Amino acid sequence: IQAAWNLKTRALTEMVYVDEIDMDQEGIAEMILDENAIAQVARPGTSLKLPGTSQGGGPSPAVRPVTQSGRPITGFVRPSTQSGRPSTMEQAIRTPRTALTARPITSASGGYVRPGTASMITNPDGPFINLSRLNLTKYAQKPKLAKALFEYIFHHENDVKNALDLAALATEHAQFKDWWWKVQIGKCYYRLGLYREAEKQFKSALKQQDMVDTFLYLAKVYLRLDQPVTALNLFKQGLERFPGEVTLICGIARIYEEMNNISSAAEYYKDVLKQDNTHVEAIACIGSNHFYSDQPEIALRFYRRLLQMGVYNCQLFNNLGLCCFYAQQYDMTLSSFERALFLAENEEETADVWYNLGHVAVGIGDLNLAYQCFKLTLVNNNDYAEAYNNLAVLEMRKGHTEQARALLQTASSLAPHMYEPHFNVAILSEKIGDLQRSYTAAQKSEEAFPGHVDTQQLLKQLKEHFAML
Repeated sequence: IQAAWNLKTRALTEMVYVDEIDMDQEGIAEMILDENAIAQVARPGTSLKLPGTSQGGGPSPAVRPVTQSGRPITGFVRPSTQSGRPSTMEQAIRTPRTALTARPITSASGGYVRPGTASMITNPDGPFINLSRLNLTKYAQKPKLAKALFEYIFHHENDVKNALDLAALATEHAQFKDWWWKVQIGKCYYRLGLYREAEKQFKSALKQQDMVDTFLYLAKVYLRLDQPVTALNLFKQGLERFPGEVTLICGIARIYEEMNNISSAAEYYKDVLKQDNTHVEAIACIGSNHFYSDQPEIALRFYRRLLQMGVYNCQLFNNLGLCCFYAQQYDMTLSSFERALFLAENEEETADVWYNLGHVAVGIGDLNLAYQCFKLTLVNNNDYAEAYNNLAVLEMRKGHTEQARALLQTASSLAPHMYEPHFNVAILSEKIGDLQRSYTAAQKSEEAFPGHVDTQQLLKQLKEHFAML
């Protein structure tokens, strides 16, 4: 897991720079019969699918960039943030770098094979265990052997069906008194998408035995059912039974963060650090929050703490460089970015560093250097929507209107969730007299960021002009 990555910078110019970055009767009947159906219109502050309904007063896209699912970019990449999938197949195929935390999960098995099971390499004569020939009923009657066999089938072979059959036979043999088997059945149901059945199993296991893992699995079920408030209540119940448990406190902070309630999330991350002052995720998220709250000096302290703890990667030096620049410690800025480029493991990380170097160049007024940095960003990652947008701003400053329009169209098609490309298209079209295109782009900008004042003023001007016509 990589900490503290993908912070973007802010720059104020004439045009906006990208910040660091009815249903038919049959459908109604299907929803009534489907236990896993999610409400189409959720109450405010009760849904992760519509994070804009949060009552926590989260940051706006003008201050903190958002992912394709509408959540602010956090300071830490974690598996749970991949659950917000794009709404259409076209978006899934074309998912840009800006939405790495909301990308579609293309492989159901890759993430579940643990490193410890790599030693069970199949031999040339055949598989380590031939599952089709196993008599599951016989092994289910041997509890110690059955548990080891279940772990192998579930984690190594990723054969959920056979694992579920074995777990069902074993729990029946144990007369439904073994909580461990109930948890395993719940895990199988969760993997198969049967969330209500998984919920029943985890609840039954909790009645027999209080375990932190069971609370975490049950919370995952509620999050997948888009019930974050229920998951929060569950975590708080768990904290009553396991006071000070770091994973439960961290789970609460993650949910608040996904609901755009950044202030509450920061408080819980601080509680995490009171219990475990080496918790990388909490340090990274608090540092990210301070950076976007215009406190780069304090963010720098948190990232330096990560460096002292031994975290040594491209993302950390990238963020250190940004914090040093905004804290006016220019002597450390370029050396941090140089180290980040040296440690970059792939082209996407390299593109992130060059993009932020471009913002540093904008900050010092060297627009030619900024142009080259954004070009290098696109060389490393051709789907970098923010770089297209910022190159368009620079082209517009040079008077290259057609090139700027083409770049902005590319940016808006790659990242429809960002408001900056749409707003810049609206400004550009309005300047050259194409009022219809300007109005359409301004509407898209307003849809992506309803609170953007400049977009609202432009729409007002265009409506007044149309009224005069």
